[in-house]
Amino acid sequence: MIRLLVLLLLTGSMATLHAQDFQRHFIAEDFTAENLFTNNIEGPCFDEAGNLYVVNYQKDGTIGLIAPNRKISLFLTLPQGSTANSIKFDSKGNMYLADFSAHNVLKVNMKNKKVSVYAHNDGFNQPNDICINSKNQLFASDPNWKESTGKIWRIDKGGKAVLLDDKMGTTNGIELSPDERILYVNESVQRKIWAFDVDFDGNISNKRLFAEFPDFGFDGMKCDKEGNLYVTRYGKGTIAILSPKGELIREVQLKGKNCSNLVFGGLNGKLVFVTLQDRKGMEMFRNDIAGKGY
Repeated sequence: MIRLLVLLLLTGSMATLHAQDFQRHFIAEDFTAENLFTNNIEGPCFDEAGNLYVVNYQKDGTIGLIAPNRKISLFLTLPQGSTANSIKFDSKGNMYLADFSAHNVLKVNMKNKKVSVYAHNDGFNQPNDICINSKNQLFASDPNWKESTGKIWRIDKGGKAVLLDDKMGTTNGIELSPDERILYVNESVQRKIWAFDVDFDGNISNKRLFAEFPDFGFDGMKCDKEGNLYVTRYGKGTIAILSPKGELIREVQLKGKNCSNLVFGGLNGKLVFVTLQDRKGMEMFRNDIAGKGY
């Protein structure tokens, strides 16, 4: 069902593209106009109906909705003091938000748009990015930008926060492999990507350096269905695609420079939608492999 619905999104959203451009891989095109979001645009995520949600629409502390017909509107305004960085949905359709400014993970009831605090811990720095597994366990990066340090948390059912690692660099992008056996976490300042083994209960072990870059920063990451990792190179304006062995396959050049996150969607999950903080909008490109979950 989700593939059919996202196909409908593609039909509406791609109408303005030339046919020859649609057939080309790895060529960035505008998906939205510039300056529709703030410079904190982040966290793109599709729901089951093919709606795309993106944080900080028009002003910080909001969630924008891009419908399958490509119409953009305000979905909700968060409680005062809250600013979201990342969006994820669980298997029941509930929305979760990494709320960095209020140091929470929020939960949104999609039927009545009620926002509640799902997880709070006095040890949180500022939850930045989140990913979710098939058990509806969340994994959150938690950087301390001032100290160039960071933590990794697991958030279990009911909002219980479990500290997994508190000896990281500036943790930012976080993603699970398609089989959920590997957790990838990057460090923006240190420009390193780490891999951890994940056991049945969601505990991590065997920390190892997966990849490292000499320049620019990192932000959000996503996996495709074959386990390749797509990493936003913040400041360079590229998406680095790494094999499961950590080898660089290619870099996709974007039009903007400050790419903050990405999500797979479109026809058979082979479109990649990217948020750009310098352009305050989104770009997209056609990929050769579908995203994780398609």
